[in-house]
Amino acid sequence: MTLTSYPIFSSYHNLIAFSSTKQTFQYQAPRFTGGVPDVFMENRKKLANILNINVSQLIFPQQTHSNCVVELHETPKNEITETDALITQQSGICLCIQTADCVPILLFDPLGKVIAAVHAGWRGTVKKIAETAVQKMIARFGTSPENILAAFGPSISPDVYEVGNEVVEEVLKNIPQAEKTLHENKNGKSNFNLWEANRQILLNCGLSGKNIEISRECSFTLSEKYFSARRDGANTGRMVSGIMLL
Repeated sequence: MTLTSYPIFSSYHNLIAFSSTKQTFQYQAPRFTGGVPDVFMENRKKLANILNINVSQLIFPQQTHSNCVVELHETPKNEITETDALITQQSGICLCIQTADCVPILLFDPLGKVIAAVHAGWRGTVKKIAETAVQKMIARFGTSPENILAAFGPSISPDVYEVGNEVVEEVLKNIPQAEKTLHENKNGKSNFNLWEANRQILLNCGLSGKNIEISRECSFTLSEKYFSARRDGANTGRMVSGIMLL
């Protein structure tokens, strides 16, 4: 199998949740959205084939590091623009996001049967997009946050994610328990822990710590397995993380 799965979701047979690796697309530099459909449609077809679903069931937003969360009740007729998280209660819709160092966060409310896929780089994290997604699950579907299960996929680790003063200022201003998410490295600069920042955001929303699973797979250091924009440049490929109710 060329997709990774998440143990926290393994007991739920009405759910598919996954992330891709370099091997999924044979070391190409795949993209899944863009101005020219021919460039990404073959990649979507391959992913759909692996999942044994129709390619039209794969929903990818045009990500812009926003805190915009879109709710879906059916397969959208038009492309979803300027959006970095999707939620739905509808089965058969595979919510997908692309990452290459940013944190993919997959959320599942097993009682209310609600799912979400969230793209959280540093900008989305300080804008608390994960909180916006949870709040929308609560407001629109009556989700209780203590029931939500969360999985963080492969992304850049705090050991290597050095950031500048602009990021540090935004973290200190916006992230709960911000001091737990920053540490000084050997160069005297700051490293930012995206995993802990988003964990603190979800805990602050009412999620239980035991319901948050972090893969701790570093996209930057695991160069044979994952794409990394910081390591390889912005034109590198992307991993896909997705979640779907059956």
